Amino acid sequence: MPVTTGDLCFMSGRDLAALIRSRQLSSREVMAAHLSQIERVNPVINAVVARLDDRDCLALADQADRAVARHDAVGPLHGLPWAFKDLEAAVGFPVTSGSPIFRSQMPTEDTVLVERIRSAGAIPIGKTNVPEFGMGSHTYNRVYGTTRNPYDATKSAGGSSGGAAAAVAAGLLPLADGSDLGGSLRNPASFNNVVGFRPSVGLVPVAPTLLPFLGFGVKGPLARSVGDVAFLMSVMAGPDPRDPGTYPSSPSAFRQPLERDFTGVRVAWCPDLGGLPLDDTVRTILDRQRGTLEALGCTVEDACPDLRDADDVFVTLRQWRTWVMLGPLLASHRGQLKPEAVWEIEAGASLTSADVARAMTRHATLLERIRKFQETYEFVGCAVSQVPPFDASVDWPHEINGIPMQSYIEWMKSAYWITATFCPAISVPAGFTAPGLPVGLQLVGRWREDFSLLQLAHAVEQATGIGTQRPSVSRS
Repeated sequence: MPVTTGDLCFMSGRDLAALIRSRQLSSREVMAAHLSQIERVNPVINAVVARLDDRDCLALADQADRAVARHDAVGPLHGLPWAFKDLEAAVGFPVTSGSPIFRSQMPTEDTVLVERIRSAGAIPIGKTNVPEFGMGSHTYNRVYGTTRNPYDATKSAGGSSGGAAAAVAAGLLPLADGSDLGGSLRNPASFNNVVGFRPSVGLVPVAPTLLPFLGFGVKGPLARSVGDVAFLMSVMAGPDPRDPGTYPSSPSAFRQPLERDFTGVRVAWCPDLGGLPLDDTVRTILDRQRGTLEALGCTVEDACPDLRDADDVFVTLRQWRTWVMLGPLLASHRGQLKPEAVWEIEAGASLTSADVARAMTRHATLLERIRKFQETYEFVGCAVSQVPPFDASVDWPHEINGIPMQSYIEWMKSAYWITATFCPAISVPAGFTAPGLPVGLQLVGRWREDFSLLQLAHAVEQATGIGTQRPSVSRS
């Protein structure tokens, strides 16, 4: 049976790469299929930006095919089309961070993550869209515009890895990289019915960064399956001397089989993390997945970690981080910053050393409480996002179930409270609202036990099959 463009665009990234290496498929065929999908779908969802000309993309694919024909040693991503998140510096492409201030900025060197993906053989063809400076889980900016949800183009694709998640969901890319400070891998995965994995702090290098030991921001993968997430982690993970915050680890561990028996494994079930406002539809969808975990043999109990102070810790240190990184722009480019960025920089500037010290010491206490809780419960199940995908024309959700949200990040507490634990967390497809909008389940594992978390997510994914439902915009 002949392979169609649609087949290639929704095939596993790991399988595509294997077929290219074995010369059963050419990189040109794979590239041409994805370029065709981009041409047809990207004008609707606006996920891939700063793209190379098609002729250049195909020429790069031909080079990849010649390398295979010569029997050159090639990497695990060899011949796959790739677009880097527009917060990543990648030589040959602008790195705007969604800001008009940096509309024309061209980097002179790659980030460590980009370097690893290039070394693995991926073919860079462009960037994926982000909110301005990656701030907020809704992807819109004044450089490239708004990224829209492939399941309903009137809705948000989430963020900040919104372009990456939408592109993977709609078959524009086989795999994607992203980053996560307050939910930026998990939230767009939930909104786009794909898998987004936030690794343990220190597993994937974040260099270069001004604050290598702060630890709240991580980098990680987005894919249409947990198997592809694990495959991509085998490329992304591992220490690098340029990031002193990384720890010794073996990327090859992610190539192990994902199957595991979960009989008797204890899971703490707390969809609203102890009382956060949660959209009724989201709660209903998540409640069904409790039964999935039980059917896998898990012992699921109503229990919630003590996340007291998580909000103060995260918000304080995020604001301080924003002031450190973006503070100089306030004086020189205030008029070009979005209001949320101005608010957050000014909030960070007003913090005292005592404020920051208090947040750091409370964080230490929080991490110890989480460690003790996880001695009893190997996993936690909760909401990724407290709302389903919302109208793309609004800046952020201003209320949940009638409860007002006071800031642009307040509706994301279910994600950023988990960020504060430094534990690995994943969004796996959980279901759809009545209008057909995706909702994800957040699973949280023990610190540095990332592979075990992928095993549970894989088991849930295989039991439900929800992640195989593709958006209508992607079908020709």
